Amino acid sequence: MPARRKARKRALDVLYEADMRDQPPVEVLAGYLQRIERPLPDHIDYTTSLVEGVAAHLDRIDELIASYAEGWTIDRMPVVDRNLARIAIHELLYVDEIDDPVAISEAVELAKQMSTDDSPRFLNGILGRIAEFATR
Repeated sequence: MPARRKARKRALDVLYEADMRDQPPVEVLAGYLQRIERPLPDHIDYTTSLVEGVAAHLDRIDELIASYAEGWTIDRMPVVDRNLARIAIHELLYVDEIDDPVAISEAVELAKQMSTDDSPRFLNGILGRIAEFATR
């Protein structure tokens, strides 16, 4: 598995736990970093960047999800989908070195592995619309 995909997967784990426990993502990240084996894997810096970035921009990210998720409220979405969308939107809007198609395809690939059968198509649609909005 490529390093950035590992980082996204770990960020998803942290954001999922924070969402389920209703705790701030940065607090959950701190506990997560204490629990993992040393030496820390190389990709952990990108994991940290993703979690901290999502946390810093969570209101704006969730506003975009709510605006572009046709027929879905953010609370009704599967927790995995909601947090994959958050990671990808953070990359779309705030990480210049990640191309939009890469951010979208990575979210879709993780959804194929970790969520419902409908999740990849759902995420591809919403993220595609947000990417189009972001490039205007």
